[in-house]
Amino acid sequence: MKNPLLSEFSTPFGVPPFEEIKLEHFVPATQEAMKLHDAEINDIIANPEAPDFENTIVALERSGMLLDQVNSVFSNLNSSLTGPEMQEIATTLSPVKSAHQDGIRMNTDLFARVKAVYDNQVESKLQGEDSMLLEKTYKYFVRGGANLNEEDKEKLKKINEKLSLASVNFGKNVLAEINNFKLIIDNEADLSGLPSGVKSAAAETAAENGEEGKWMFTVQKPSMLPFLTYSENRELRQKLHTAYCMIGNNDNENDNKEIIKEIVKLRAERARLLGYNSHADYILEENMAKNAENVQEFLLKVWTPGLAKAKQELAELQAMVDREGLDFEIESWDWWYYTEKLRQEKYALDEETLSQYFVADNVRDGAFQLATNLYGLQFVRLTDVPKYQEDVQVFEVKEADGTHVGILYMDFFPRASKRAGAWMSEYRGQKKMDGVDIRPVVTTNFNFTKPTGDTPSLLTSDEVSTTFHEFGHALHGLLSNCTYSSLAGTSVSRDFVELPSQIMENWAFEPEVLKTYAKHYKTGEIIPEDLVKKLQASSYFNQGFTTTEFMSATFLDKAYHELTVENANIEDVNAFEKATLDEIGLIDEIVVRYRSPYFSHIFAGGYSMGYYAYIWAEVLDSDAFIAFKETGDLYNQTVAKAFRDNVLSKGGTVDPMVLYVNFRGQAPGPEALLAKRGLLN
Repeated sequence: MKNPLLSEFSTPFGVPPFEEIKLEHFVPATQEAMKLHDAEINDIIANPEAPDFENTIVALERSGMLLDQVNSVFSNLNSSLTGPEMQEIATTLSPVKSAHQDGIRMNTDLFARVKAVYDNQVESKLQGEDSMLLEKTYKYFVRGGANLNEEDKEKLKKINEKLSLASVNFGKNVLAEINNFKLIIDNEADLSGLPSGVKSAAAETAAENGEEGKWMFTVQKPSMLPFLTYSENRELRQKLHTAYCMIGNNDNENDNKEIIKEIVKLRAERARLLGYNSHADYILEENMAKNAENVQEFLLKVWTPGLAKAKQELAELQAMVDREGLDFEIESWDWWYYTEKLRQEKYALDEETLSQYFVADNVRDGAFQLATNLYGLQFVRLTDVPKYQEDVQVFEVKEADGTHVGILYMDFFPRASKRAGAWMSEYRGQKKMDGVDIRPVVTTNFNFTKPTGDTPSLLTSDEVSTTFHEFGHALHGLLSNCTYSSLAGTSVSRDFVELPSQIMENWAFEPEVLKTYAKHYKTGEIIPEDLVKKLQASSYFNQGFTTTEFMSATFLDKAYHELTVENANIEDVNAFEKATLDEIGLIDEIVVRYRSPYFSHIFAGGYSMGYYAYIWAEVLDSDAFIAFKETGDLYNQTVAKAFRDNVLSKGGTVDPMVLYVNFRGQAPGPEALLAKRGLLN
């Protein structure tokens, strides 16, 4: 069988030949690529010459490129276009790939060569990117168990295999739970309060699911949040919100509580084996924060004023309920509804009016125009390149002079085969080999409301921020200018990777930027100045909720991963979660952004003991944006060039704080973040 995954892609720009790739190609391609990788490793070990940077570290960096190609295609499609067969393949391959990686990281002969180069670095006088590659390669082996005895290596291999499989199963369960819940409404009176666009989308969803003439809502946020925001039916709001909060927690075949127990216990055991007190210590050693004490101190500086603000907001919402003469206390499923009513009362501003100016394609073009204004980039729509799904959009990114920068895939809409949320990834990362700069193929994924009838996809203000955010990640990958792929693009510490994405959000609602993309979907009218003023006036509105809902998840992540071997046997996940949130004082009316059984960032993704990174990076992005604002020019070319040269292009080649100080001239403090959220006293 000719396997398209096992050769160089002969497609425009070397993108994956999606139409040629079949499910049956993945397992044999992975097996063959692993064999080749093993042979490459054996060649490094068998080299009769003394170990040096080129014949060991660079050779190791260049090994496994075919496997990387296969893995990137599979992992991206498993997130964006999965199904039972692909999930079964993931379950099959996960432990195999984990064992393959462990076999390399714990290879005694290979590590001996790496260590010899590392111990000789003073004499070899490596500098810059070469020095960083050596440092990270050595740590990769040590942190992967290379120094363990044979018995402990075997223990570690088993732990990693179990963790890999548990993570796959966690994500599979979350997707199944999301797809399983359907709120079917057959009485139009139960749609009271919902905007016409929301009703049309629900009718179309129902028809697609065989419920013609009815309306269907799901726990996908583009479906759920408009319902919670506008529906006057409190009972149905409760039903939908409760279903979301119970994802993975229904004591059925998709329940994730036992998987969480297993993951937490295994991570604690792995950390102890590797010489760390907890998984938190293991992870944070490589992050800007360095240790859990620094994280805790930082989080409390934001949490304390945020919680105080949330309590004030709750009192305002309750007062509105009381004024309406209703006899109930605000519950979590009421928050969006009464917040929207209060916003309209305070600012004469509502999300439905705003969204009419936020056409998805126009917002995309606004993000593109921002990148043009800052960095001179051009975006050219491509129609002759392979795509994995018909709705996906593809662009060639070019420099101002026409030089090719990379390829950008954009996948905007939800489907049953796509995981929830929004993310950026790569089909091919940037690197330089034999004098050739290999440019990246980047993908961004969203879950926005699809167009319905004559109405295009209209975004909420949060979804506008999400578009700019993920596009910022894309720029980090696209503008990379590094030699080694393991240091390129977004290969940076977890609490630095969100800076390039989050800084983009700062521009999204600036009046000057809004005028480039915020155009009414019917008339084409640019968003009126009075609406922009209302938007700015409401910028501090509901920030107590936004802050506490998010930050409570950072404390939950931290609580799980500070557990040691001695106390990592969690008896009851729900009780552990409640105790953690009670300890920080989260009010009952606000539900943590991700409850444990669907907290995919930390149990099925790469953010374990790293969810705090979003708020940590907001300190960086708030301070970094001031560098533009204080010049009086949002597109200041000098500042933009400094940000590109010191952050976007450098990947992980330099310590992140050094990169930031090189750009800004000083380390950041939390003041800019607190001011932006209206949390300063």
